Amino acid sequence: MEKSASNKLDNNTEKKKTGTKQWIYAILASICCLLFVIWTGYWAVLILIPVIIDIYITKFIPWGAWRNAKNPHVRKILDWVDAIVFALVGVWIINTFFFQNYQIPSSSLEKSLLVGDFLCVSKVSYGARSPMTPFSLPLMQHTFPFFGFKSYLEKPQLDYKRFTGTGHIDRNDIVVFNYPSGDTVALNAQNSDYYVICMRDQRENVWRNKSAYGDVVYRPVDRRENYVKRCIGLPGETIEGRNDTVFINGKAIASPENMQLAYIVQTDGTPITEEMFSEMGVSKDDYMTYNENGQQVVRAFNPASIRVDSLTLTNLGFKAVNGTFGIAYQVPLTKKMIAELKSKPFVLSIFGRNEYLKAANVKRNTDEYDYVYPITYKQDYYAGDFPALWIPKRGETIKFDGDIDFKVAAYIRCIKNYELNDFDYRDGKVYINGQQADSYTFKYDYYFMMGDNRDNSADSRVWGFVPEDHVVGKPLFIWLSLDKDKSWLGGKIRWNRLFTSGNKK
Repeated sequence: MEKSASNKLDNNTEKKKTGTKQWIYAILASICCLLFVIWTGYWAVLILIPVIIDIYITKFIPWGAWRNAKNPHVRKILDWVDAIVFALVGVWIINTFFFQNYQIPSSSLEKSLLVGDFLCVSKVSYGARSPMTPFSLPLMQHTFPFFGFKSYLEKPQLDYKRFTGTGHIDRNDIVVFNYPSGDTVALNAQNSDYYVICMRDQRENVWRNKSAYGDVVYRPVDRRENYVKRCIGLPGETIEGRNDTVFINGKAIASPENMQLAYIVQTDGTPITEEMFSEMGVSKDDYMTYNENGQQVVRAFNPASIRVDSLTLTNLGFKAVNGTFGIAYQVPLTKKMIAELKSKPFVLSIFGRNEYLKAANVKRNTDEYDYVYPITYKQDYYAGDFPALWIPKRGETIKFDGDIDFKVAAYIRCIKNYELNDFDYRDGKVYINGQQADSYTFKYDYYFMMGDNRDNSADSRVWGFVPEDHVVGKPLFIWLSLDKDKSWLGGKIRWNRLFTSGNKK
């Protein structure tokens, strides 16, 4: 009898402990659900609280009844299905509202962020966006790998809404955002800006030539490619570029510490080796090219091959030694790298590529990176310069009372594509939503983004402003960094970058 009573007491104690744990889980899950509702305003989510209580406490519905299936194979399959569904839902919630992984694909932010850096991006920093394309597969931006079909359903599309964040975008913040010009994409030329292609090759040819450009598709805001740049201009400011210096409201601002520009490095004929480039942190993409045999070679040129006389070469910045001009390289450099190169005895001269182009009277609009926004408005500027441009701010009004051609070219995408108004410009007059308009008041804040690798970055100087509804988040830290120019046994993992800041000033 005593033993039976003891066993009964043990069983009651065990049940009591189990019940306490379930109550704790139910309370914590309900609190999290309630906090999420308060943060997002998604009141319909409150329906999950009765479900949570039933799962942990009342158990009216046999949620885990499949675990009692007699067939072990069925149980195993359902176990996997349960785990996969739970993981996908969890990843979707985390990616949508809290954090997201992002890999640096290009050198536009060298040396602040390197190609191969994997970033943890906080969506809470600027406030997470409400899902605009709610039915999409997690971990896939817009296309299902290997198969090539869309990873999302185009409908329904929800209105833009941003939840409360821990801060706001400041100047020099590195920001992840959806590429604004990525609203339209030629599928066979996805690495090129659709509007630049149309500018260069004519829109009719792009749509007609399926073999070269493929189908032209539209992508919703949150399904557009993710980009990362540094915020240089804030809403309501006027930004301008002169001689590689940025001016905000007429005053020069300090350049980022790791900003680099393209420079001409002239030597006495001594080649700069791959090892030397690697030691300075110059990636192969910046100094290597391919010869006619398809072999990778160092990109260099003989200044004397430029069809001008020696005096002109000297005026352009080159130096002659014993009647020869040696060899020259064009590479992106920071101030620190310039100082290091100048200490080499075989280096004759280092001068900015943009200075050289200006001395040679070469204007912009010569390739994809050199178009000046707005690209549909004819402008003549030298490399390193771009015109004064007002950045739209929510609640502020622009008047179409002068310089209308420029204003229409500069702000038509904001008014039409981003804020979804009908827009027409004819006979020198602006029509918005069918009515003649002498002004327009903006609904969104806009930002001007630039890369630190200033002469090798397609940014707001080419495609214009980033609307607030395109902002994804703020890089917190680098959790992995892989050097694509090195092998796994030869320093591929950049250990010194792991868990360092992802928002270097």
